[in-house]
Amino acid sequence: MKKVLQNFIAFTLIISAISADAQMRYLDDIFTNVTVTSDVQFAENISILPAILSGGANPPALTPILCDIYEPTGDNLTDRPVVILAHTGSFLPQVINGQPTGDKTDFSIVEQCTRWARKGYVAVAMNNRLGWNPTSTDQDVRTSTLLQAAYRGIQDAKAMVRFLRKTEDIDGNPYGINPNQIALGGQGTGAYISLGYATLDTVGDITPWQEIYLTKFFNLTTMQPYVYPPFFGNYDGTDSTYLPIYDTLGNLIGQMPWNIPNWPSYSNDINMAFNIGGALADSSWLEAGDVPMVSFHCTKDPYAPYANGDVIVPTTGDFVVEVQGSYIVQKHQAMYGNNAVFANAGFSDAFTQAANVNNDGYEGLYPFLTPTPQSGVNAFGESYEEEGAPWDWWDNTWYDNMHQAIHSSPAGYGPANSILGNPNMSSTKGNAYLDTIQGYLNPRMFLALGLDTVMVSSIEEVIDFSTEIYPNPTTEKVNVVSYAATINSIEIYNIQGQVVYSKEVNANAIKINTTSLSDGIYIMNIKSDKATITRKFIVE
Repeated sequence: MKKVLQNFIAFTLIISAISADAQMRYLDDIFTNVTVTSDVQFAENISILPAILSGGANPPALTPILCDIYEPTGDNLTDRPVVILAHTGSFLPQVINGQPTGDKTDFSIVEQCTRWARKGYVAVAMNNRLGWNPTSTDQDVRTSTLLQAAYRGIQDAKAMVRFLRKTEDIDGNPYGINPNQIALGGQGTGAYISLGYATLDTVGDITPWQEIYLTKFFNLTTMQPYVYPPFFGNYDGTDSTYLPIYDTLGNLIGQMPWNIPNWPSYSNDINMAFNIGGALADSSWLEAGDVPMVSFHCTKDPYAPYANGDVIVPTTGDFVVEVQGSYIVQKHQAMYGNNAVFANAGFSDAFTQAANVNNDGYEGLYPFLTPTPQSGVNAFGESYEEEGAPWDWWDNTWYDNMHQAIHSSPAGYGPANSILGNPNMSSTKGNAYLDTIQGYLNPRMFLALGLDTVMVSSIEEVIDFSTEIYPNPTTEKVNVVSYAATINSIEIYNIQGQVVYSKEVNANAIKINTTSLSDGIYIMNIKSDKATITRKFIVE
């Protein structure tokens, strides 16, 4: 990270206090309106959802995968950074999953993407393929189908990134993106995708597919891996693969497509990842050189463990798989130095201070300490539980009608059940959490994406504002101080344009003896990496 940017971020609070009206792109809302392009198809691939929803009566099918793209209305930039956000939903469609959330149009997803677009980003709300079998009485079925769903989600997210690069390369860049500045995040199960995306790779593997050929990812009866890349596709999803079909006697009778590559010639590299209430399939996936990560997590989340814990089926309590949550992720990030780009920035804002009270010094980790669940039961005899996603909210009237139609539930059951872990659910509460999430995340994303490269004019203004010389007028000496940048050199000119003083500095402050200068007016050029600041002073 460039030293100027380190200084710039360290003095953000000073600047804000001095100039409350200052607006900085990517950190503040500088646009009023947002333009949304809905249902953009970024990929197509084989989905097992038709088979899941029909109880096996319908086969898996080739399915379009869609996203919504948010842009700041009236923006004249054409190389804007991108934030991609994957939704929650337990890898099943909303309502069918027993939840009011589970789509790119979830209220909290729309709100976050809208906020980023107002700050000047291109924000993308993406869907991914769904489908697994949480109600199976066979633990191997539950575990294998969930891991396969997460694996497909990672492949879909990589197709999303490659699609964006394709649009910039050969489609005329219709969304005005910078293909070298991409952040990927997720909420809930979408965060399982973002964490897996950032860590599941073959770097350092001694054997092929080492990271998913762990004991807990195997059926120990058949000794077959739950996810077999020659069938399910490689980690990036860039190869064509087929699933063999056998008859009842075990004879191979054919094969069917099981992974369709989308835009395989493009890179799916990202600059950073963030997770909001998600976990990682295994901490061994974390290693030195992984992209910077930021994590938000309710410390008592009953379904996505904050540290080490089990994923269980909410409706049955059945075990699925052991995972590692945000605390473990950020502990490893600190151990490997992967978050250095913002860990060394010297943040001291209110969001950072609040996080640091509870994160054990792991920069990039924001733990939410939620209230103790209320005692008693609701009208349907169900107990309240720890909060896991207080940033979500929804229309309970809509959910009630949908829950009755899909699950044949009694009136009021769906809404009553949905707020067991979010008892004060509302847009006000959800937005308050999003204020914290974006307040903590956005400055770190600014650094991880290297956005100083598009902030030159703003940085010049900051350096100009925070550079001073005194006393002025002077008789014997003048002090030169820059609070926001290292001074590389100083030159002083008389009113005839002649250089009367020149010195290499490499410091934030210098004292210049002026006794050798004649009385009169002088111009001083103060040079740093990012700006040349001009000051007039008088020698008496």
